[in-house]
Amino acid sequence: MLRFDVPPVWSNVIRWEAFLTTLICTFSLLFTPWLMVLLLAQGAVRGFLGHNRCPSHILWKNLFTQFNWQGKTENAGAKMFANKILFLASSICLILFVAGSKLWIVPCIVLMVFSTAEWLFSFCAACWVYSAWYRVFPPASS
Repeated sequence: MLRFDVPPVWSNVIRWEAFLTTLICTFSLLFTPWLMVLLLAQGAVRGFLGHNRCPSHILWKNLFTQFNWQGKTENAGAKMFANKILFLASSICLILFVAGSKLWIVPCIVLMVFSTAEWLFSFCAACWVYSAWYRVFPPASS
């Protein structure tokens, strides 16, 4: 289901944010899992409120458009779904860490793999699931 109630997003800004997600996950594995709080906050804001309300997204969007690096526009609906998955995975990661489980690295590594696929190949796994879901189960209003 395409979202037309939120502004579209720029593809290269989204890829840059995916690159930063990979870096944060890598630093979380190397240094401290508490860095996942950053991804939790970004996933919450971008996933539930929209990219247009995320301070870091606004910063990167302004910077990229200033240098004409923004790429093409994409519908924000699937990207919002991807950020809800980011919120969920980083929440699970932090909950497992606080509980003292070593399994916190599993959602962290999964995020690294899929965010790398996004910035390297522009393949958004959550976006693919999002579109597949709505092909199989179209909204009642369609």
